[in-house]
Amino acid sequence: MCQVLRVSRSGYYKWKTKKISSQAYRKEQVVKRISYHFKDNSGRYGALKITAKLRLEGLTISERTVGKYMRELKLRACVSRKFRVTTTDSNHDHPIAPNLLNQNFKVSQPNKVWVADITYIPCKGQKLYLASIMDLCTREIVGWRLDNHMTTELVMGAFEAAYTTKMPKEGLIHHSDRGTQYTSKEYRAKLKACGMIASMSRRGNCYDNACIESFHSILKKELIYCSPKFKSQQEAYTELYRYIEFFYNRKRIHSSLGYLSPVQFELQFYKKAS
Repeated sequence: MCQVLRVSRSGYYKWKTKKISSQAYRKEQVVKRISYHFKDNSGRYGALKITAKLRLEGLTISERTVGKYMRELKLRACVSRKFRVTTTDSNHDHPIAPNLLNQNFKVSQPNKVWVADITYIPCKGQKLYLASIMDLCTREIVGWRLDNHMTTELVMGAFEAAYTTKMPKEGLIHHSDRGTQYTSKEYRAKLKACGMIASMSRRGNCYDNACIESFHSILKKELIYCSPKFKSQQEAYTELYRYIEFFYNRKRIHSSLGYLSPVQFELQFYKKAS
């Protein structure tokens, strides 16, 4: 009976001995799973994502109930702080590409649209900058680089990492803001050599590149602001590598991907395609 109902023998005898109600026993089991998922994801999941994980385990439960149990357990997901450093210098006379993306963030296939951006990473005694490239279909961070400057070399490094990993076919749309790094002669030449089509946001409109902006916001909420300030560039790189490659790309579920991680979503896409 325990095997069929997926209940541990010890749990059954504990219930039988204490004669607790089925409702109280169910809550006890649900609370254990909530605590597990919260800790397993380093306190980064709130009620919405934990509810999704519980439903994948076969539990019928509402987000409201999960939120209530989390408050009883004093479990609260990471909360971000408002802090912004300007990383876009659009005051230049470089050529500007048209806004081909035009806030159309729904892409049907991987390696059709990439979005790119730079963000500031706090570090003790120095300033660090992270350049990231995201596949708009899978939400995977396909390339990234961290350094103590935000020159064209930084974004070129992120691009090389992405291109080497994915080797996309010609015709991919590469969308970014109007920063000097992305409008530079070197970067434009690289896009052309790889058969990519440049697209750029309108001046001062962050919504035109909302998905990659959102990723940087999530990264700061779930990693940067929940940890002590990095003591060195090497420490920052190590922690960012763990977060991006192991957690965000391979483990963190996304509601827009049907509560799959980016890597899981891509694998499922190619499995269905074959």
